[in-house]
Amino acid sequence: MNISSITNSLNTLGINNDKTADISADKSFQNMLNDAISDVNDQQIKGYDSMEGIATGKVTNLQEAVQRIEEAELSMKLALEVKNKAVSAYKEIMRMQI
Repeated sequence: MNISSITNSLNTLGINNDKTADISADKSFQNMLNDAISDVNDQQIKGYDSMEGIATGKVTNLQEAVQRIEEAELSMKLALEVKNKAVSAYKEIMRMQI
């Protein structure tokens, strides 16, 4: 699917951010999926490090540590919901009559 015309339209409207530039790059679905999983994994690692810091008392800013933990939790919930929707769509396609 070529989205260059959409990107060009957005640019003419003055809507130009880094997300549209990233989407227009030739990235395969596998690469995008790997990047998303890596991002969730990084968030989880930061969350676990923050939890460890709170438990050991090494955290100087408790608010930042709790924020990292919450971000990790939300990113995991989002990843699980996306996975559930993808599995549901796959099952729906498999039930279609040809």
